Amino acid sequence: MYDHLTLISGRAHPKLANEIGDYLGLSLGAIEIWNFPDGEIGVKINQNIRGCDVFLIQPTCPPVNENLMELLIMIDACKRASAARITAVIPYFGYARQDRKDSGRVPITAKLTANLIVNAGADRVLTVDLHAAQIQGFFDVPVDHLYSAPVLDDYFKKLNLPADKLVIVSPDEGSIKRTLQHLQHLGGELAIVDKRRFSATQTKQAHLIGGPIDGRIALLFDDMITTGGSITGAVNVVQQFGAAEIYVCATHPVLCGKAVENLGAAPIKEIVVSNSIPLSPQQMLPNIRVVSLAPLLGEAIKRIHKNESVSYLFD
Repeated sequence: MYDHLTLISGRAHPKLANEIGDYLGLSLGAIEIWNFPDGEIGVKINQNIRGCDVFLIQPTCPPVNENLMELLIMIDACKRASAARITAVIPYFGYARQDRKDSGRVPITAKLTANLIVNAGADRVLTVDLHAAQIQGFFDVPVDHLYSAPVLDDYFKKLNLPADKLVIVSPDEGSIKRTLQHLQHLGGELAIVDKRRFSATQTKQAHLIGGPIDGRIALLFDDMITTGGSITGAVNVVQQFGAAEIYVCATHPVLCGKAVENLGAAPIKEIVVSNSIPLSPQQMLPNIRVVSLAPLLGEAIKRIHKNESVSYLFD
């Protein structure tokens, strides 16, 4: 069924890679990855991949630099093993926030990272919910940019929440487009939290646009939760305006710094995230619900391999 399709996983998220393999009915390719005593990464592919269509599954989540370097070395190993095509499957693309020069003498690290991946030998990239959609243009190879919205929306549809009680909330002005996509599928009203950013870690939310919120079920959607400061600030604003229940939803649960503490103290009924990033036991709060991207990524891999339309998955 899959002529010469090979799935290979790095060490960042083998559980997701195995789920993708289960969806496709394929075992993961044989690979050894280790660290030398000085921390350098060693890779050896223990099977013949000459002429194969190889998909390397590796989110560049924390530890970001370790996982990124491991991906680059795996790409190089596959290239030197004469793979016919190498697709970097990056469910979470790190360094995506530095996508422009917003002040003097700063790098555009998203472009640098894209250059590293392409120059290492990747022929294609498959990713989910980039922090900024224009990052697709940073790559000089085709990029298939998937959206987790259908997977996340399906979770809320199964909860049978009453549409006439729903308010879909954008936690800031930059997330309005994403929020409108969820609104189209789930129904309800639209509200927007006015967020002011003072630094990379300091934000303030005080105002709410739209609604009404009072007595309703609020669903807040964002692409990632890092320290949890922004999303919990938005949650507090929504609570102040009288929301009866609050759900938080994000594709990428980075959850670093005081994220677990911030989320645990916030009045959130459920935190719904995807498995684009593995969660440690310490990060698994009682109200966290994880939905799998494996069917979405597996279907995309199958369609790429068979040269079929991938846009079908989000049309």
